[in-house]
Amino acid sequence: MPYERTGYAPWSLTREAGIQSATVDGTIPVPQYIQPVLDTGFVDERGNWKGVKSSDETFFISDKALAVANGAEVLFPNTANADFVNMTGYNDLIIAILPTNAGNYGTTAVMGPDSNSYANLSPVNAATALKGTVNDSGAPTLSNLLVDGAEAMTANVWNIFYVGDRCRNQKLLQFKILNSSGGNSDIDFAYLRVV
Repeated sequence: MPYERTGYAPWSLTREAGIQSATVDGTIPVPQYIQPVLDTGFVDERGNWKGVKSSDETFFISDKALAVANGAEVLFPNTANADFVNMTGYNDLIIAILPTNAGNYGTTAVMGPDSNSYANLSPVNAATALKGTVNDSGAPTLSNLLVDGAEAMTANVWNIFYVGDRCRNQKLLQFKILNSSGGNSDIDFAYLRVV
């Protein structure tokens, strides 16, 4: 059973005058119990509703890139309705690569396609390595956010990689995958965003 007590509001004339009673009620109810609160978003300065982000529950899977030659690069995501990752409101990312040929593959975080704008900026320098300052770089200079020249991957299974804090809030993100496995490879790509 909830218990409430009454207190004088700090802005009330009753409090200012030092009087403990007045003809106009200057009191406010003060809850004396714990009440759970659910935060589902807010209204921004323009009056638009902005929901609270939550981590993706499942991976977004791109279209398969077929017969990517040794030494060739391919950009992901590459689906018709989603050809970039929007990391606005997300901190971390998990990417997954499924090649059909075992060997080394390079991964670079790049600016998304120039067919899209970065917020309201267009054109963008598409397919170039994203740069920024990161906490572990030591000096506050611009450096590549993610360039991994060669990572050994197993064929015909999802090779899953956690990318922590490197691509936070990037609005127009793609990944350039370099096949340096020594032969042609079909490549599947998937991503999952984490708050």
